[in-house]
Amino acid sequence: MSPMPWEIPSWVPENSQVASALLVLTSCVTSTTLGFDGSMMNGLNILPSYTDYFTLTTTTLALNTASVWMGSVLSVVYARVPDWIGRKWALFFGALLTIIGVIIQTGAQNIAMFVIARIIIGFGTGASSIAGPVYLAETLPVRYRAWGLGIFYDFWYVGGLIAAGVTYGTAKMDSTWAWRLPSLLQGLFSFMCIAILPFTPESPRWLVSQGRNDEALIALAKTNSNGKVDDALVLIQHREVTDTLRFEKTYESPSFFKQLTNSASTRKRVFLVSTVAVFCMLSGNNIVSYYFGTMLEQAGVTDSTTQLEINIILNAWCLVISIIGTMMSDKLGRKALAAISTALLTVFIFIVGALTKTYGNSTSHAGVYGTVASIFLFQGAYSFGWTPLTVLYPPEVLNYSIRSVGMAWYTFLVNGVGLMVTFSFPFALEAIGWKTYMINGAWDVLELVVVLVTWVETRGRTLEEIDENLDGVVHSDVPKLQTILGVPEAEREGIVNALEMSAKEVEARGTVTEVARD
Repeated sequence: MSPMPWEIPSWVPENSQVASALLVLTSCVTSTTLGFDGSMMNGLNILPSYTDYFTLTTTTLALNTASVWMGSVLSVVYARVPDWIGRKWALFFGALLTIIGVIIQTGAQNIAMFVIARIIIGFGTGASSIAGPVYLAETLPVRYRAWGLGIFYDFWYVGGLIAAGVTYGTAKMDSTWAWRLPSLLQGLFSFMCIAILPFTPESPRWLVSQGRNDEALIALAKTNSNGKVDDALVLIQHREVTDTLRFEKTYESPSFFKQLTNSASTRKRVFLVSTVAVFCMLSGNNIVSYYFGTMLEQAGVTDSTTQLEINIILNAWCLVISIIGTMMSDKLGRKALAAISTALLTVFIFIVGALTKTYGNSTSHAGVYGTVASIFLFQGAYSFGWTPLTVLYPPEVLNYSIRSVGMAWYTFLVNGVGLMVTFSFPFALEAIGWKTYMINGAWDVLELVVVLVTWVETRGRTLEEIDENLDGVVHSDVPKLQTILGVPEAEREGIVNALEMSAKEVEARGTVTEVARD
């Protein structure tokens, strides 16, 4: 495969903190677009200029809103693209497709055109949701991985907050630009992604898989040691990556489905990824994300301006709480964070249901305020854990050979479930009202049990060290990264020399596993 012109160019920053920040920004624009979309549709569904223009019924309202999930489900065909052309180029084309969809949506003349546009947007954001987390997980240094992947979906609320403000401002317009302008601004984030990508390195794991080891070493140095390629931390990670990928190519089937059939650890990985996909969509958050206006009406808040104002405050609240959760992801660990978040949101969704039943459409101001407050607490509980974990945990538990396909499966499943709940919830809210929350709360209890029983911890480990914990096999004989971090820099030269000698031995005799078997 011929080298892509963007791999490790001279203008990629030498400063590792700057390089890492740019990496995070390239990928976070995906969730910003999704957050903007969710909040924008919330706002548009409240605006008479939008609902009247398309003469929406309950069915077409759900179709217009949920069609973005249809495109995201279809993006499963993008599964192998990041493996073929690299993580950066895969992210680039995802952003480009999103921009095309945004342009069509802005100019939509009827429901069919609007739905097609949103399917394209969904495909583009789905493709980016496959490539983005993989890119970040494989390229960010361990010390920033929890932050980088955790904040990935924290930016959902940045987009949501921007969209809530935009739709609030355009609501006063008399023309169709009241909904066309928010639609147009949705493409801004994808333009940002394309503008930043030239200044970031390619995934060192992907580069090693292509036999471009020197470029992989430079990529690791750019993000870990301010460009110093002979740093012990860089050399250890480079050896871990090369040894582990050599092991995977030698001992694992190249087919994802064969691995799934033959490997217990692969099945475990896919199961863990699937739990995140299902739980992050079915915890009840999608009711608030897309049909907040309906919830508020049932709670007794019927003024559209007031609904838009509450929507803005809600997104700001969720952004703050999700950042706090991201900060705690390394301190608490992934499993504890998920368990705490799920336990709290379960309590609060039951409270939302009870208060909606008791005070819905009533004249009791205290009841209305209590219902709105409980919605805020529910969304805060969800944001604390599930928002950062949404794309933090899946790429961590997937090993390299199935990471891209595994994230495609994750994206397919998360968007398939998202499509189902986004399309069905308006009918449920219309038919059974408060009982929807009670049913969802019972499901959330099951989620908590699954997390407590089946999840494994991943914090503080390189992706290769996580592989060892799931496989039960040591793929590389280099010291653990946490061990080296405790060694004074002056004493690392001996480690570097030992690594070089060990590398020559491994090269001469085969994989580390083969050496051990000899």
